[in-house]
Amino acid sequence: MTSKKQANEKLKTVNPSGKRDENFFELVFEVARQIPKGKVTSYGAIAECLGTKSSARMVGWAMNGCHHAKLKVPAHRVVNRDGMLTGKFHFSPPEKMEQLLKKEGIKVKDDQIIDFKKHFWNPVDNLGF
Repeated sequence: MTSKKQANEKLKTVNPSGKRDENFFELVFEVARQIPKGKVTSYGAIAECLGTKSSARMVGWAMNGCHHAKLKVPAHRVVNRDGMLTGKFHFSPPEKMEQLLKKEGIKVKDDQIIDFKKHFWNPVDNLGF
């Protein structure tokens, strides 16, 4: 089964009410794993994809703790709605988030992604929810 199909199967367990059959953080991690190299998404876009549009802050908490996940989570690809690297202080060192994005061809200036709209990946559109 392809990675996208696996993600879709897992994400189908989320109801619009926000109730789910699996741990919310694991669902956040699964969406984040689908973000292609060279693209970014926002905490709010992930929350909306999971049917919990007002839970962007909880997505942020999930990303802060993703280093405990069994499978790698590309947390550097998740930023705030304006393209700011608000999660950078959860990387060691804090400059690592920007370095990882630059390796993927994303330009950053003053902790903000240049051409954010060009690099934005919307999980709602791309995962079919």
